[in-house]
Amino acid sequence: MASVALAVTDGMLAYELSVAVEVFGSDVTHLVDPWYDFRLCGSDPVRVGRFLLEPDHGLDHLASADTVIVPGWADTDREPPAALVEAVRAAHRAGARVASLCTGAFVLGAAGLLDGRRATTHWAHTRELARRHPAATVDPDVLYVDNGDVLTSAGKAAAMDLCLHLVRLDHGSAVANTIARRLVIPPHRDGGQAQFIATPVPAAGNHPLGELFPWVLERLDQPLTVEDLARRAGMSSRHLGRHFKHLTGTTPLRWLHAQRIRHAQELLETTNATVDTVAAATGMGTATTLRRHFHRSVGVSPDTYRRTFRA
Repeated sequence: MASVALAVTDGMLAYELSVAVEVFGSDVTHLVDPWYDFRLCGSDPVRVGRFLLEPDHGLDHLASADTVIVPGWADTDREPPAALVEAVRAAHRAGARVASLCTGAFVLGAAGLLDGRRATTHWAHTRELARRHPAATVDPDVLYVDNGDVLTSAGKAAAMDLCLHLVRLDHGSAVANTIARRLVIPPHRDGGQAQFIATPVPAAGNHPLGELFPWVLERLDQPLTVEDLARRAGMSSRHLGRHFKHLTGTTPLRWLHAQRIRHAQELLETTNATVDTVAAATGMGTATTLRRHFHRSVGVSPDTYRRTFRA
């Protein structure tokens, strides 16, 4: 059973902390068993806004966890506690995967974990993070960054995206999407560069593409073009591109390609369909084409992905 340790001290942000508890600390063994061994680690009872938390273990237990989550740090003008910084550094040195949510990136920066790596944080604090840690490459435009053993997220909703990304890495696309549905949130959003991810399908609402997205998702087996999507939406291709960029952060073709890959992931996880059948069902045409695009997007072959994440 993989262990997840949530590092807590006074001054953490309640929302980011509760996101991690909800994703990793809930009992979802009816979906996947074993789930995570979840630990709340801190030196003493912790004041988080109006809440008082009683840690299960001391900060030294971070070093024995497989994954360490560092929630948002409320006062970025103040240096994080030395005990927290050293415990996070020791956990990474011991082999833990370390992820920060929102301004928790300042803790990782103080521990030296961002040096030579891409990182992000809440857009309002990216300039300060870059100033304080010039050896890091701070990207203000992404939802999260995955460096393998060090991950960082932007603020609030992006913290949930990163947590679901970790679930996707550990348990596959189908489980992560089921967790998202349980939390009544849209499917997982693309972090900007990480693997085993799905590009966003914006929630139905009052926007010009509200009817287009489900129409496309029902026709992923068909050879759709930008012109087809524009015609269905009743607008020019240029106008469609502007709406897509605003709603999804990417272009229509890249979004469509990501949805085909996402659908392929789910079929590989949940069915016994051959790679040829999956290729046809996702509009990739042939198994050779699917394998090429799947490996380029996900980093492994369809067969390897199926063996890793087969339900």
